[in-house]
Amino acid sequence: MSHSLTHAGSESLGSASRVRRYGYTYVTAILFLVALAGHWWLGWRAYLADQAEHGAAAQAADFIVLTGRDTLENWQSEFLQLIWQLAGLAYLLHVGSPQSREGNERLEAKIDALLRAVDGDAEAKIRALDAIYDRND
Repeated sequence: MSHSLTHAGSESLGSASRVRRYGYTYVTAILFLVALAGHWWLGWRAYLADQAEHGAAAQAADFIVLTGRDTLENWQSEFLQLIWQLAGLAYLLHVGSPQSREGNERLEAKIDALLRAVDGDAEAKIRALDAIYDRND
């Protein structure tokens, strides 16, 4: 039982594909790149129209400076705050901050106590499960 419990748990965690494990990150990165490319493409079209209206030649360097400034202004006012909040909270959840825990410690302690009461090899199973699920408690 101990071997099958440990083996089944590690197999299910290890067999998940990279795309499945990091799918949210990939989708977010794709959406970000599409939005950024769309912003720059539409900015280029508007820049060309402005330059034509004023009878001036379009300069790629001028466009990069103007659009880069606008992009960074937008990121500063909107995205950096949100990114910090999400990244900070995700990091705190990952490291097991008391502020981010979901309150499962009591339930886990009860299950560990029950396992110890009914199984003489409970400590080895608990350690194996903790290793599989990367618990450092």
